[in-house]
Amino acid sequence: MAKKSSIEKNSRRRKLSKKFSGRRARLKAIAMDKTKPMEERFAASLKLAELPRNSSATRIRNRCEITGRPRAFYRKHKLSRIALRELGSKGLIPGLLKSSW
Repeated sequence: MAKKSSIEKNSRRRKLSKKFSGRRARLKAIAMDKTKPMEERFAASLKLAELPRNSSATRIRNRCEITGRPRAFYRKHKLSRIALRELGSKGLIPGLLKSSW
């Protein structure tokens, strides 16, 4: 099990990212648009820098829904390899079979 503080920090980042996603996308579009004047683009990039760092989607870490483990994460199931194996062995994930030969 991961530290509670790490899991909580990541959930705060998810909330901030969701809250600022529209504003961040608008400012990024203005800053990257080559047809706009340089002053307007520069002002947009300054406003973008004023937003909280944790509102950026790249700061979100993929974590297992059950254990909070940050590594060996399967995006399709939102689980780590360990939790996936346990649930698969119990038959709780439809269509997943533990291979053995």
